[in-house]
Amino acid sequence: MSISPFFQELRSAYQAELDDLNSDSEGQYILDKRLAEKRKELDFLLQMMDLNPEMVAVVLHQAFEFHEPELMAHFITRDADDLLSWDALSEGVHIAPWAQPMVKQILAEPVGAWFMTVAAALEYMHGTPMRASAQSNDADADEDLQNVERGDQAEHDEEREAREREEAGNAWMVEQGFDSKE
Repeated sequence: MSISPFFQELRSAYQAELDDLNSDSEGQYILDKRLAEKRKELDFLLQMMDLNPEMVAVVLHQAFEFHEPELMAHFITRDADDLLSWDALSEGVHIAPWAQPMVKQILAEPVGAWFMTVAAALEYMHGTPMRASAQSNDADADEDLQNVERGDQAEHDEEREAREREEAGNAWMVEQGFDSKE
């Protein structure tokens, strides 16, 4: 499966945004709490829809159900200036009832329909393993898989390094006379 450069960049940024919201400084899972807070800030976030769609799209995390995955797979191959309309894309997408009021508010904005297509694509890519379709070139598929594996390994390495830094920092603080975080 080929992903356009536009969506590749946004995909990385969206994943980073979700990762930032995922846990607190102590490593506790708080994604649901932070998403609820973000959803309450929608009025403010709407100002960033066209410049930083990935930062706003998180409010719709897990709001989409895709009934036509082949349409989405084709859609993410398109560049920013060649996207399908929301009306065309939404035919293959179901929006969760809890997200309906937010979608209505978003669509009332001048760039709302464009944003909804981008948000749907980001959520589709987040929830779908990016594997090659039968029509794809095997070499492209191998390269995509290697890139994903390298990304996964780099992510695990970063998590381990962050944990080690936190433990070292905690040890240093204890040496300085402060109470341990643990």
